[in-house]
Amino acid sequence: MKSFYESIKAHLPKRTTVTIFIRMPTYDAPHNTPAPAEETSDPEYSETVMTTNREQEAISCSLVLSAVGISHKLSQTAEDLFLQVTADNLHAARFQIHEYQNENRNWPPKPVTSTENFTPLLQPPTLLLLGCLALLYSVTGPWSAHSIWFIQGAGDAEAILQKGEYYRLITALTLHADTVHLLGNCLFGGFLFHFFCRLTGNGLGLFAILFTATLANYLNVVLHGSHHLFVGFSTAVFAIIGMLSMISREYRTGKRYLRILPFMAGAALLAMIGSSGERTDLGAHLFGLLCGLVSGWFLGRPSLMKLRESMLFQSILFCFSAGILFAAWKVALR
Repeated sequence: MKSFYESIKAHLPKRTTVTIFIRMPTYDAPHNTPAPAEETSDPEYSETVMTTNREQEAISCSLVLSAVGISHKLSQTAEDLFLQVTADNLHAARFQIHEYQNENRNWPPKPVTSTENFTPLLQPPTLLLLGCLALLYSVTGPWSAHSIWFIQGAGDAEAILQKGEYYRLITALTLHADTVHLLGNCLFGGFLFHFFCRLTGNGLGLFAILFTATLANYLNVVLHGSHHLFVGFSTAVFAIIGMLSMISREYRTGKRYLRILPFMAGAALLAMIGSSGERTDLGAHLFGLLCGLVSGWFLGRPSLMKLRESMLFQSILFCFSAGILFAAWKVALR
């Protein structure tokens, strides 16, 4: 249905002006009935309080002035709408419109791309990831100083910083010290990986995990310096925890204290499972969590949330991430 202004505009020449006078009635106190109109000429609406080309905005501001009893004139040309008042009411009208616009500056709120509305085109490759980790462990066996896999692929701070063997930051993620180490990362990490890829898609999720865990390993190496060895997928696990914490925070509404709950959950997990054990690499877990929080903030941007629906985008990132893993081991074993 056409609005009142659209109906009039459709039948007017281009330069025709439509003027609507809105005068507020006065009431006498005893009987609460409109006082008889005085035999005076219409007031001169000489002051323009607002000019806009948006009809809804003009109507809303006109209603605001009417609600507070300010007489005004609403004029419309082919291009713009004008809200005019008398000189005596100019400051009051500006104040009322200014207050109204401030109160409604961010209203209605912009629609948010919710993580709940996204369904990945393919199921997360959780079993594939866990199968590859288990298969590699069946080949490499537990930690051994004489194994070519650990000699060439384990995280070695001295080799990384002094020899530039940065591929170790990636290959170390796929090696495990013993069966308990492998099972812990597979069970806990597999669950988190599956849930994370359900939110981001397989390609974006795998790339984000690989990039964030690699960065966390590098920061941990820089912090420890030489003579630091490390292996395990746990850095990636805590990177996933950090990213999930930040993504859930981005879409959490309500009271402010609720928005810090994901951070508290991540810190609690770090304290419970990331800092115990004689050979636990607390630095890798901590940097994994911190880097995950930063990566999670970027993943929560609306632009990336839209890109995750692209099959081409997801496929490219998935193949790129798998290629990086393969290339890192190829360089390590050459």
